[in-house]
Amino acid sequence: MTVKIASAQYDISFLESWQNYQEKIEHWVAEATVNNAQILLFPEYASMELASLFGQEIYSSLSKQLLSMQSLHDDYLKLFQSLAEKHRCYIQAGTFPVKIESGAYRNRAYLFMPDGRYDYQDKLMMTRFENEQWLIQSGNELKCFDTDYGKIAINICYDSEFPLLARKQIEAGANIILVPSCTDTVAGYHRVKIGCQARALENQCYVVQSSIVGDAPWSEAVDVNVGAAAVYTPVDRGFPDNGILAIGEFNAVQWVFADVSPDACATVREQGQVFNYRDWPLHTRFA
Repeated sequence: MTVKIASAQYDISFLESWQNYQEKIEHWVAEATVNNAQILLFPEYASMELASLFGQEIYSSLSKQLLSMQSLHDDYLKLFQSLAEKHRCYIQAGTFPVKIESGAYRNRAYLFMPDGRYDYQDKLMMTRFENEQWLIQSGNELKCFDTDYGKIAINICYDSEFPLLARKQIEAGANIILVPSCTDTVAGYHRVKIGCQARALENQCYVVQSSIVGDAPWSEAVDVNVGAAAVYTPVDRGFPDNGILAIGEFNAVQWVFADVSPDACATVREQGQVFNYRDWPLHTRFA
């Protein structure tokens, strides 16, 4: 079984209207699905371009933009839900800062299903900017999602740099980890990239990274964005020698496509040159 994945190098826009945003998203999804992608990945905080709809006083304020964006949350869900149903695909829509009942905000990654259902993974490891300036709090649950292509997991950006999170998801049956990311420095991009490649290596699985690209000087939250989307693999027989199945042009606006075979993960864990996944518990002997 193979599945085509599309990972976005997505540009932040200054929007004139909700219709402008809807048409942009519809265009991106249509472009991916006309190329037969069945799983689509957008980057972390891709939704923050919606703050531009509220005027300078709001979009220039870290706190006010979060509050104002809650008025668009339902429309955001309906848009991606309808597109996943229309195109019969899975869409991980990046992340949306969601205000929960306690009044706190969570950085939430929704996964929309072809049958109209959706679920979410909250970011668990918060960056200094999120913690100290934006006051967005971490989630408290690590999930896996059942799909037609096996279990899929989500590590949101910084989460990918902590190996025990991915390990638990892989042990729960996931063979694909989606990593929506937002990085404002080349070093930040490489931290996430290295984390993604390490998770693919040690778990003998696929890890898919998506990046925001381009500048949005009007936004303190996502003013500078750099990176590249990619699909990373085990480094073993049957996979690329460098563990990179596909990678985009740095900072270009584009989809990155790759065909992946979740079944190949089980094969390499049984027949590979090395057994990173199987040998993982042995490291505890030296702890």
